[in-house]
Amino acid sequence: MIELKGKPVADCITEKAKADIEDLKSKGISPRLAVIRVGERPDDISYERGILKRFDSAGCGYEVFTLPEDCTQKELDDMFDGLNNDDMIHGILLFRPLPKHLNDAHIRETVKADKDIDAMGIYNQAAMFAGDRNAFAPCTAQAVIEILHFYDIDLTGKKVTVVGRSAVIGRPVSLMLTSENATVTVCHTRTVNIADELKKADIIVAAAGKAKMITADMTAQGQIIIDVGMNVDENGKLCGDVDFDGAATSAAAITPVPGGVGAVTTSVLLQSTVKGAQRALNGRM
Repeated sequence: MIELKGKPVADCITEKAKADIEDLKSKGISPRLAVIRVGERPDDISYERGILKRFDSAGCGYEVFTLPEDCTQKELDDMFDGLNNDDMIHGILLFRPLPKHLNDAHIRETVKADKDIDAMGIYNQAAMFAGDRNAFAPCTAQAVIEILHFYDIDLTGKKVTVVGRSAVIGRPVSLMLTSENATVTVCHTRTVNIADELKKADIIVAAAGKAKMITADMTAQGQIIIDVGMNVDENGKLCGDVDFDGAATSAAAITPVPGGVGAVTTSVLLQSTVKGAQRALNGRM
């Protein structure tokens, strides 16, 4: 069994980004990310720490903009509008989900395509649906693809089962896998006989957000398993959507949690921020 660790993938992406950042700075532009966080959700703060560490290591600019959990819709939208229209900002990341009294409708409809580095907006979502490889994809979905590419896992003709249908991971990654010539089946927590679908797959992408829902008896010998889940188990430890210890006994390759897809996501965010700055330099904003 091969453990598909995220660190070497992330390091490779980061090194390339560093070179691009230096090139941009030599031309008078400093890539800069704006992070919008509402409230103090522990998972948001954990992700934020990872972002800041990654960006510091690459010499890329960033700023975190915070609002209290009880902020108004107007306060959120006004903050976003200011960043969306700031030429010094090259990427905007909004932590979601938002508190229940807020929505991201205004942001999705008005975010500038070249700043929409997590594909929140309508333009990038439509472009991704159309198979435009220049469109920004959600960072976690792109991290899945980066891992598969780094470890030379050929997707052409492979049967891939994606577990999860969210707009952030499940749906976009299924489109991206289809663009890589995979044959994709999308399942979710209400799929009947989900184990039957999983056992048919060459590759499983688990993104349902339910701790250890995929057990060893639901998998088959020789599969490649990409676990996107980030959950907390009954012992308070981080775990994925897959029972790692059980599935690893039969898998050909599997990503760990932590240390797998999550480790790559912040480097994809960095890569996309740099791309946003390159587009600004080329006058595409």
